[in-house]
Amino acid sequence: MGALSGIKVVDLTSMVSGPVAATILADQGAEVVKVEPLHGEQMRYLGPSDQGTPPTFFSCNRGKQSIAVDLKSEAGRTILWRLIEQADVLIQNFRPGAMARMGFSDEDIRSKNPRIVYVSISGFGETGPYADQRVYDPVIQALSGATDIQADRLTGKPTMFRVIIADKVASLTASQAISSALYHRERTGEGQDIKLSMLDAMLSFFWPEAMAGLTYADNEWDPSSKGAAMDLVFEASDGYITAGAISDKEWVGMCRSLNREDLIDDERFATARGRGLNGDERKRITGEEIAKWPREEILARMRENGVPSAPLLKRSELLDNDQIQAGGSVVRREHAGFGEVRQAAPAARFGASPSEIAGPAPRLGEHSVDILQALGYSVEECSQLVEQNIIKA
Repeated sequence: MGALSGIKVVDLTSMVSGPVAATILADQGAEVVKVEPLHGEQMRYLGPSDQGTPPTFFSCNRGKQSIAVDLKSEAGRTILWRLIEQADVLIQNFRPGAMARMGFSDEDIRSKNPRIVYVSISGFGETGPYADQRVYDPVIQALSGATDIQADRLTGKPTMFRVIIADKVASLTASQAISSALYHRERTGEGQDIKLSMLDAMLSFFWPEAMAGLTYADNEWDPSSKGAAMDLVFEASDGYITAGAISDKEWVGMCRSLNREDLIDDERFATARGRGLNGDERKRITGEEIAKWPREEILARMRENGVPSAPLLKRSELLDNDQIQAGGSVVRREHAGFGEVRQAAPAARFGASPSEIAGPAPRLGEHSVDILQALGYSVEECSQLVEQNIIKA
């Protein structure tokens, strides 16, 4: 039984930020009802699919129930109100003001269910020149400094993370905030609204080291001009590795691994400060020495000498990696119609209330009738709603 067993979540979100947040809650035992338009949310139609379900949609929506409903109709809005009245958590990621225009204002939601935890995820928050703008991950990367962090070291040309990062950072932030709000409700009986912008989530995520130069107002420096981040990618004779030495002990281990004990007492590198000031030279020498060794041999030497290091894996190599296999980091399950499906295991391993992947992503409207009957609708009423195209089943 998961930590959130018994918690009911209504998921009105689409794409990635909200769906992944709700999936984390589902993995932890919550009952999540995904509310979709009759044609389904956009992510159902992006990328190659298996059994009509793209792998990204599967990963973002596993373990949920789906109800497809026309929220432009009065009958459809009534269904959503009934779901909200029974919910512990409501998550939506429409643009600011959209819920109110649909007939679901913050005040009305709070009046019908004072104990609900109501989460609104937006791109930029509810104020400012971008507040009403449509948003996707690259836009947040652009505004959050991500493209500056990823800029080419030689040319300075900004580049983007090649993954959807802003959405998923917002997802992690939202799921943590929901757990805190549920704990607050447990202590006080009080529900609350949570406003979360993807931009704020990314700035918070980057700030500790990527924005270090902006931290002290009286001693500000351009974070792009200096900082800790170096691209610690080295080419061995037969492949790529990463390796780093921050502490004195690790530096000694690095030198011994490379058979370069002469560098241990080199005044340029003998202290952490010196290694930082001479970082480019240190990296050049380290790279030249690593290039002389086969990948597995130099990695074995580094492990023996306590140097943090690893091979650079292609994504196609992950499933066969010894560490990933030993840690149970990828879960394999048979799902009807899909065969074996692989998913990253829930990262937080609970001792008393373990998380688990509850099931596959739902087909569009797969649970519409079951959900309505749980709300008190009769079989006849469900049939009428299907015939009237209010729900899809």
